[in-house]
Amino acid sequence: MKTADYYHKWVEWSEEDNVYIGKCPDLITGIHGDDHIQLYGELCEVIEEVIQDFQVQGRDLPIPRIRPMQEVA
Repeated sequence: MKTADYYHKWVEWSEEDNVYIGKCPDLITGIHGDDHIQLYGELCEVIEEVIQDFQVQGRDLPIPRIRPMQEVA
């Protein structure tokens, strides 16, 4: 499993901004775009770049805290 796989990421529509927002709150605040499929790919690329930047700087990555729901009550 790649390091990026531990971080939850998603794309959602923003009525307020009239655009798709890609999120990974453990690493970045978000990115936006008009095509949700393309945006998800870009989000994954940005996350990989952030992880690489942390590693180059010798910094510890944040602990993944945002997790998708595992069970439905």
